[in-house]
Amino acid sequence: MAFSSTLDGFLLSAFKPHKAFLAPPSQSFSRFLCPVFVKSPKHLRVMRSTSIKASSSSSSISSTTLAEPEGIKINLVPTKPIEGQKTGTSGLRKKVKVFQQENYLANWIQALFNSLPSEDYKNGILVLGGDGRYFNKEAAQIIIKIAAGNGVGKILVGKEGLLSTPAVSAVIRKRKANGGFIMSASHNPGGPEYDWGIKFNYSSGQPAPESITDKIYGNTLSMSELKVADIPDVDLSNYGVTRYGSFMVEVIDPVSDYLELLESVFDFQLIKSLLSRLDFRFAFDAMHAITGAYAKPIFVDKLGAGPESILNGVPLEDFGLGHPDPNLTYAKELVDIMYGENGPDFGAASDGDGDRNMILGRGFFVTPSDSVAVIAANAQATIPYFKNSVKGLARSMPTSGALDRVAEKLNLPFFEVPTGWKFFGNLMDAGKLSICGEESFGTGSDHIREKDGIWAVLAWLSIIAYRNKDKKAGDKLISVSDVVKEYWATYGRNFFSRYDYEECESEAANKMIEYLRESISKSKPGDKYGSYVLEFADDFTYTDPVDGSVVSKQGVRFVFTDGSRIIYRLSGTGSAGATIRVYIEKFEADPSKHDADAQIALKPLIDLALSVSKLKEVTGREKPTVIT
Repeated sequence: MAFSSTLDGFLLSAFKPHKAFLAPPSQSFSRFLCPVFVKSPKHLRVMRSTSIKASSSSSSISSTTLAEPEGIKINLVPTKPIEGQKTGTSGLRKKVKVFQQENYLANWIQALFNSLPSEDYKNGILVLGGDGRYFNKEAAQIIIKIAAGNGVGKILVGKEGLLSTPAVSAVIRKRKANGGFIMSASHNPGGPEYDWGIKFNYSSGQPAPESITDKIYGNTLSMSELKVADIPDVDLSNYGVTRYGSFMVEVIDPVSDYLELLESVFDFQLIKSLLSRLDFRFAFDAMHAITGAYAKPIFVDKLGAGPESILNGVPLEDFGLGHPDPNLTYAKELVDIMYGENGPDFGAASDGDGDRNMILGRGFFVTPSDSVAVIAANAQATIPYFKNSVKGLARSMPTSGALDRVAEKLNLPFFEVPTGWKFFGNLMDAGKLSICGEESFGTGSDHIREKDGIWAVLAWLSIIAYRNKDKKAGDKLISVSDVVKEYWATYGRNFFSRYDYEECESEAANKMIEYLRESISKSKPGDKYGSYVLEFADDFTYTDPVDGSVVSKQGVRFVFTDGSRIIYRLSGTGSAGATIRVYIEKFEADPSKHDADAQIALKPLIDLALSVSKLKEVTGREKPTVIT
């Protein structure tokens, strides 16, 4: 397969077995399952109704009728419900030690199968992959055995369990799979003391809707047994197919399907003409996360960048003890390089599972809100995939209004949705949406049904390459900052900042949000907030234009008559405590004011946001963890 030799090279160094992975196959899985089994014969049997005495962590169960895939023995494993398995914005995320508790992951996986219509997985194909973080290898074996136990026909799994989140979506769509599991806590830290996560994507490649995740949670509260195939651990280190009766596991190249798709979206020759220039320098920081598996095959081997342009390009189980979140705080190494003397012309970073991105020019940061707007404004001219049409644009509610102005100028349909990529997916499947983004460093298009960090980098490289395609050696190149400032001159600038207060005490965070909800219930248009006049205040509610579903309480908004906004919401992507996010936005049409520092331009609104929410008084937090 394509790029297998490249992938093999880094796997040898990147995935040396941790001592936890050295147990015999029978032990590595059973550590996380109750050891009491009810065994059934080869094909179909009605078992006598008898009570089975379980271990201290399991309840007594009665045997049931059990149909088995041909040639596989299925074990019924007694279990008990486990509290707290409700998914957040992007799946279930907890500390590794929580997932290592007996049956914790197994319960959630079984609850998923209990929640899906049987035609969505019986004898079907599911994809499995993850970001390479600690616990993924053990988790993969658990998922494979429960999938087989529930009648799945085939699992496609990335070599060593590796697949970026956008690559999982791409594989699901290309291979016409029924869905897929993504083992990742995204941008959260990894390692034995840190975070792990799991989510399920449907056959279109998009995250499962709330109608399914709510069912999963309900089923976790009434679990009594697991269906587990009695098969050995699968060797995920070699490409090929392993068969157990009628069940198959195929180990695939994590890169090839995804790269093939990207080549159909972008003009790789155009981008290569930029990256191979002697007067253009490029830097990509994989942050020791999953895009390290993709950076060399794509940017170096295909597009001609120098090997030295890839920073932290070896995926590690603990992300090199870093925090794989591509922002100005956690990607400090890249930021220092880009803002240093004679920095590279273009810099980018991606996160733990490869779905987020940060774009930098020399001494210049592109906000995610501006990034998606600039891509949308330039897409038809620079990206072949959009040459004939852009169906529509969309952003998450907290994202700045920059994209709105592009949609208006280009006369394109526009949608404002809650935070969570699944809301974009419905619009894409209905043919209403082409390009979308979130202020939380997520950008993407309808080529898949996930946000896509490398896609965003290639989109920006396409714009820069197109603008410089006629430049000769020695000519001054049009830079990232040039492109953004030209965009501001045309559309105006939406000054925007986000304050993150991570791992706040949950009770205090909820108290603050309830206080704000009470405040907006008493507010009315025309109320004065310092020098700002209120246009409206609400708790954002979204009605999906495709299926009519309604989602409420998605963020408290204060919108003022000059277009300025303050938004408050609790994030659903953390694994402990609560993350409070405060979003501040101000529109400026005057080009002479566009070069102002965002924190200075927004200071009156920032002060107002902290005052209105009583954040310091309620939470005790003096300053945010991250400012972007």
